[in-house]
Amino acid sequence: MNTLTIKIPPSLEQELRQMSEQAHVSKSELVRRALLAFMAQRKVAALPFVSALDQAGDLAGCFEGGPSDLSTNPDHLKDFGRV
Repeated sequence: MNTLTIKIPPSLEQELRQMSEQAHVSKSELVRRALLAFMAQRKVAALPFVSALDQAGDLAGCFEGGPSDLSTNPDHLKDFGRV
């Protein structure tokens, strides 16, 4: 395994020490886990945007019937969200 040296403020080192004790892992292991989680989150954020239409495009327009003004007539939403 390679070694990486970083400089952190005393308050962060104290939090890191406390969290590593609570998790029963070394500070290095805790930092590795945090770095992996951060990098995984960045990879997900870097994925291209996929719209709801892209994901469910095969469902769009597959229903027949219903009011022709469903998306424009506010009367259809009068009781929407009420139990």
